Amino acid sequence: MTRMNWHVRVRTLIVAASAIVAMSVTTGPASAGPGADAPSSDGSHLVSLTRGEGRQADAIVYSAAMDRNIALKLLIAPGSAPRPTMYILDGVGGGKGNNLMMTWGRAQPFLSDKDVNVVATVGGDSSYFTDWKRDDPRLGRQKWATFLTEELPPIVDATLNTTRRNALVGISMSGTSSLALAIRKPGLFQAVSSMSGCAQTSDPLGQAYVNVTVSDFGGDVDNMWGAPDDPLWTRNDPYLHADALRGTTLYISNGSGLPGRYDNLQAPNVHGEVGQLIAQLTVGGVIEAATNQCSHNLQARLHSLGIPATFDLRPTGTHSWDYWAEDFRKSYPVLHAAITD
Repeated sequence: MTRMNWHVRVRTLIVAASAIVAMSVTTGPASAGPGADAPSSDGSHLVSLTRGEGRQADAIVYSAAMDRNIALKLLIAPGSAPRPTMYILDGVGGGKGNNLMMTWGRAQPFLSDKDVNVVATVGGDSSYFTDWKRDDPRLGRQKWATFLTEELPPIVDATLNTTRRNALVGISMSGTSSLALAIRKPGLFQAVSSMSGCAQTSDPLGQAYVNVTVSDFGGDVDNMWGAPDDPLWTRNDPYLHADALRGTTLYISNGSGLPGRYDNLQAPNVHGEVGQLIAQLTVGGVIEAATNQCSHNLQARLHSLGIPATFDLRPTGTHSWDYWAEDFRKSYPVLHAAITD
């Protein structure tokens, strides 16, 4: 969930999220970067790389699967030694010209001096970063899983000086996606974090949450994974396929939905706005309570499978950016250790 347009969507989201809880109880000139003229075997290729201030860069990559250009925000590690790569997915809003985890989640300033390459997606509103069954009249063609696991990594490795060891970070909607993508492509991501995500997609709780999220930007969930009994729902359920996460370093964080240290007018992403705070306490509280149940369920599932994971399940905190900024800073040492071994 993002901070934008709360005053328009708050009523719908309160009703829908409450139902879920009830069930669960740059400035530089553009230039072609290395590999820009060399498309991969599937036709995907780097279109442009624009260097900005310091380590910042904007990249455009053509996705053959989606038949369109995809924007990315980069932080390029300095020096000549190969570095690992951290991929950062956005939430339901997709960023609208930027990656909100990099800005509102303050990942960009935090990572500015870190010894990693950073690749942050822009776009993907309500997409779940998955491959959709059919094109959607509102959201268009969505083949993000193919893009993120097949098309993009070879281009990143050819363009940046990488070690081919990767971490994947997801928040809210993409907290589901980060787990699902790691399951889809074993070995691509050595470390995965899911902040306030729901690993369940195919049971009543999971399907309700997915429906709310996809409809947030006008998408039709039938175009994503089909009718509720379509096998695509279970195929894309990280909870059911959690055994495939064995060997991956996992960091899972979630609040409880109860007001916490960042649920006040002085919080950085509240900006003294009363309407924003009310929405954060109501919509953000209800949604976080729902994902909290999901995270506890995932914890029990991984424990039953004997799969180690780091869980930070806070007793307070809503579904909002200041908590994710803190969660990301806390998760970084765990993720970084896994991709620098």
